Amino acid sequence: MFFISLREAYAQELHAWIYFTDKPNVTASIASPQSILTQKAIQRKARHGIAIDDRDVPVNQSYVAQIQSQPGITYKTQSKWFNCVHVTGLETDINALTTFSFVSSVDFADPTKMAQINNHNKFVQTTMPPLTYGNALNQINMIGLNDLHDLGHTGTGVTIAVTDSGFPNVDTNPAFNQLRNNNGIAGGYDFVAGDNSYYGDHFHGARVLSIMAAHEAGNYEGSAPDAQYYLFRTEDVATETPVELSYWVAAAERADSLGVDVINVSLGYLGFDNPAESLSYTDLDGQTAFISRGANVAFEKGLFVVVSAGNSGTSTSHPYISAPADADGAFSIGSVTATEQLSNFSSIGPTFDNRLKPNVVAQGSSTALITENGALVSGSGTSYSAPLVSGAIACLIQAYPNVTPLQIKNAVEQSADNFMTPNNQFGYGIPDFGAVFQILSTIQLEGLELNHYIDGSKQFVIDLPQKHPAVKARLYNLMGQCVWNGMLENEKPLDLNSFNSGIYIFHIEDMNRSIKVVF
Repeated sequence: MFFISLREAYAQELHAWIYFTDKPNVTASIASPQSILTQKAIQRKARHGIAIDDRDVPVNQSYVAQIQSQPGITYKTQSKWFNCVHVTGLETDINALTTFSFVSSVDFADPTKMAQINNHNKFVQTTMPPLTYGNALNQINMIGLNDLHDLGHTGTGVTIAVTDSGFPNVDTNPAFNQLRNNNGIAGGYDFVAGDNSYYGDHFHGARVLSIMAAHEAGNYEGSAPDAQYYLFRTEDVATETPVELSYWVAAAERADSLGVDVINVSLGYLGFDNPAESLSYTDLDGQTAFISRGANVAFEKGLFVVVSAGNSGTSTSHPYISAPADADGAFSIGSVTATEQLSNFSSIGPTFDNRLKPNVVAQGSSTALITENGALVSGSGTSYSAPLVSGAIACLIQAYPNVTPLQIKNAVEQSADNFMTPNNQFGYGIPDFGAVFQILSTIQLEGLELNHYIDGSKQFVIDLPQKHPAVKARLYNLMGQCVWNGMLENEKPLDLNSFNSGIYIFHIEDMNRSIKVVF
């Protein structure tokens, strides 16, 4: 009786996004980006030639406060990228918010959508008996990640945000001793609870993290053991509601502000507890679901977004990927077995608008991992193939910090064993990160690193390759501000006397290349 009445009460409450008309102090904030972003975030944007814009400016908190104070409205979270808040309430109470002059529109979690495909087993957990020595080797070698590790690229200096359901015992688990001793946990936040209790809740996030960050000498090595990590809880396993989409976007925005390089998303959304709010296949066009739109902005902002494809491969009604794996800015990872066969649970493509998905595959069946209690076991799900790739991407960024996310994406796909004949089961296939390392080594301007100089009168001269007599370029200071843009011509001096002495970044737009200059 209690269960029935609770469901009836819940069904009356709707999720919605409330969009605002403007933001405060946009011009001043962009002119002083250190007031809204960390220095690491500013420098990352400068390296990749990504402009700081109004989406980096926080939401007007006076607007938020007025929304929070309205009767019948429950505030959940907010998004600066989309200048909105996520609320729940009765339809009439939510619609009443349109009377505020600062509210531009209200977007309900689409009450006309098709009924949900309700699968509460989100993660496909399969815990196996303890593994013997070396069982993590297959999943690393399958994608050629051992080649990067052998070169010393283990994620040092690169930051990964893990968005998941909780990280119990990561602060005490011996498998993370090396991570903690090296200050590898940069911080975290529980967006569901609205506090710093991310070392609790559901075990899934701790297991996902172990695939990247765990280290047990002689027994286990993660895909990026020397990276730094932010731990963000965005998933509430007790329920399945649209607010989790907004929690994730809030976490992605936090990651961007902190200068994170890679986001691991071992999550996916389709059906919700209220079927009227569920997503359908028609929504999986990369532009409709709120979380997918957020993934696109994150990629545009310079973050590499790695997303599990989903575990619906055996479904007769919807074997396809979920959100945000449908986003063009999401690098979606399917699953194969230890013998490189497609895992039967691995979700397939295409997206509704007929784009290829997944992008690539990695071992997600019987993946070696370490539990929240420190046990070495195996588990299955695309949740576990994604962190293998996230860690590998971090190792690449360590090796090539100036290469853009798009260049990395293209190189990883090019390295994969199905690149010439991609399909919607394997995508481009199993990547070879040793080959990716070689591919990225060719993405250089011939002689650009050596053949430029600044003479005593602060004249910048560059010796361009013959096929590039002139290139479009922008000059950024270390605050991320573009202080000059124009054409650089071969061996033609550019006068820098109007700029203060210091460190600057030239971004060569025509060739997606950045170089540091000091004068």
